[in-house]
Amino acid sequence: MFQISPLPSRQFSHLFGKTDDELAAIGVTVMTADSKPGFPCRVSLRDAEPGERVLLLNHEHQAADTPYRSAHAIFVIDGAEDAAPLEGEVPEVMQRRTLSVRAFTADHMMTDADLVDGKDAARLFERLLADPKVAYLQAHYAKRGCYAARIERA
Repeated sequence: MFQISPLPSRQFSHLFGKTDDELAAIGVTVMTADSKPGFPCRVSLRDAEPGERVLLLNHEHQAADTPYRSAHAIFVIDGAEDAAPLEGEVPEVMQRRTLSVRAFTADHMMTDADLVDGKDAARLFERLLADPKVAYLQAHYAKRGCYAARIERA
């Protein structure tokens, strides 16, 4: 069994409610969702509704000092509340997209990776986590390469 972990809202709460100019000064772009799907929030693990204010920012999702250290753009809904996916549940926001799933060891080295239709992601998560060398997975939205969530054994 697996558990998907969203990014915690506390990492972004200092950005919530700031003006567009205040956010632009620190490299955050403010957008308004104009379609659904299209703006997947990494905190609430849902697509923003049209008209919702979203923050587009750079996030370091792989901070370990290895060749796989990485950061990329993510969306966070302004004021997003923490998602709490159930054990073994793949949120709809991930099910409706192609995912790139990467398996990492405890020392943050990639051991495997695969692409999967989000509807079939649970089987891939289970297969990759069956390898005892794998400590965790990272899912990315394959089309744009953005970090989606972390997956660990439940």
